[in-house]
Amino acid sequence: MRVFASVKVRSASPLQHRRPRGLRPREYPLPNAIITLTTDYGTNDHLVGTLKGVILKINPEATIVDITHNVAPFDLLDAALAIGSAYSYFPPRTIHVVVVDPGVGTERRPLLVTAENQYFVAPDNGVLSMIYEREDNVVARNVTAAHYFLQPISKTFHGRDIFAPIAAWLSKGWQTASMGEEITDHKKFALPKPKATDGVVKGIVMRVDTFGNLVTNFRVEDLPESALTNGEVKFQVGTQAVSRMVPTFASGDAGEPVAYVGSAGYVEIAVNKGNASRTLSIGRGTAVVLTK
Repeated sequence: MRVFASVKVRSASPLQHRRPRGLRPREYPLPNAIITLTTDYGTNDHLVGTLKGVILKINPEATIVDITHNVAPFDLLDAALAIGSAYSYFPPRTIHVVVVDPGVGTERRPLLVTAENQYFVAPDNGVLSMIYEREDNVVARNVTAAHYFLQPISKTFHGRDIFAPIAAWLSKGWQTASMGEEITDHKKFALPKPKATDGVVKGIVMRVDTFGNLVTNFRVEDLPESALTNGEVKFQVGTQAVSRMVPTFASGDAGEPVAYVGSAGYVEIAVNKGNASRTLSIGRGTAVVLTK
């Protein structure tokens, strides 16, 4: 007697049938596609986890990397500095989602930006200004293909309904042209630069990092030769004088404010094993004056 084993054929999951127009069946996710997240959401609520859930539901093979979720709320400069400091260290074809979006729910446009070999998904509010400044070959698209979005679209959570889905579907099909037309009028702002006036150079503290270090807008090229050769420098940060340039934190004496070049290329002010912002009572926006 011949026995035949029964074979159960499983139907495709609902997700497999919900392929947006423009993503052809022969296209499959790139193995180990990387999607990064930079937001001002913090981590006390469900928001970051929800973004990841949306991405993984569309592309379960994606690798998600958190750059930071502690951008100062609504602070476009802080977000621009965060993504600008990190993106170039990722492999080619990484997709960076940047959601710091004071204008969520308004008519501001969702963007898909290609720069060199990286992709950026963000609102059109200038948050990618550092990318525009650093990269020569930038292509920006206004994403209008609403079939890529989750429906209905919340007026207050475009990270979930627009930006995360754009990134996830891009990682499956890599069809940038299907998402919208190229534009050239994307919003950008000039990053603050030190200005020479009356024999001094005036800058600002752009941000305060987690350790309380003061990140200024001065770079190596703004410093006098003496700062680099013998560590002599004349900074006035608010009411605090800083006269020593050191190679690293531990080179400073206990409680002494010192200047050094940080990992992102900006001159920073720190107190060894201390919080410079609290110790010196200095915060973001404080004037920094360099006498050469």
